[in-house]
Amino acid sequence: MNRPEFLDWIAEITGKRPQTPELYIRAATHGSHGQKDYQRLEFLGDRVLGLVIADYLYHQFPQEPEGQLSQRLNGLVSGSVCGDVARQIGVGDHILLGKQARDDGARQSMKVLGDVMESLIGAVYIDHGMETARSFILHHWESRFTTTVADIRHPKSALQEWAAANNRKIPTYELVDKSGPHHDLKFTVRVQVNNIGEVEATASAIQAAETEAAKKFLEKFT
Repeated sequence: MNRPEFLDWIAEITGKRPQTPELYIRAATHGSHGQKDYQRLEFLGDRVLGLVIADYLYHQFPQEPEGQLSQRLNGLVSGSVCGDVARQIGVGDHILLGKQARDDGARQSMKVLGDVMESLIGAVYIDHGMETARSFILHHWESRFTTTVADIRHPKSALQEWAAANNRKIPTYELVDKSGPHHDLKFTVRVQVNNIGEVEATASAIQAAETEAAKKFLEKFT
């Protein structure tokens, strides 16, 4: 890592010069690189992200019931969205990885990118406080807030609702494969609706694979 270049990038994406550079270095450090990795900051950043987004939605959509707000929230704080935001701002170029993780493509892993995005939020929160963390999040999530509830409805919920509406049994999910190195496992899940069909999908977490399988099923059979 080129430290000055990295800190310049942090200042660019956050709008603030780092007061505690080591926080951001830790936020970008994968477990394969050293003991002081991003996991604790990720834990914190995940909670800060959820609070900021929930607060924004509560005030931005005063007429929506809790169920619709929850759908919006779940869509906006998902690992895939965090990973996509991270990819757009160039997080992958700055992650500190061990050799094996680099060779295995962890720099492009959406799970790793999403985790680092959350850890960066945690670092900003500790370094500059909630208002700066809020501005950081809202700036990088801004274009996603106009998405309709229907567009961000969770695929698993949508599939279950479709099955019920068509007098079918609830969808069943089965883990059919687990592969890859420990830091970048891949899970393949099969979803099936009786007398309709089945679809498989692979992702870096079981829940993400289930979500992707449900999405593919809806695209194929509905």
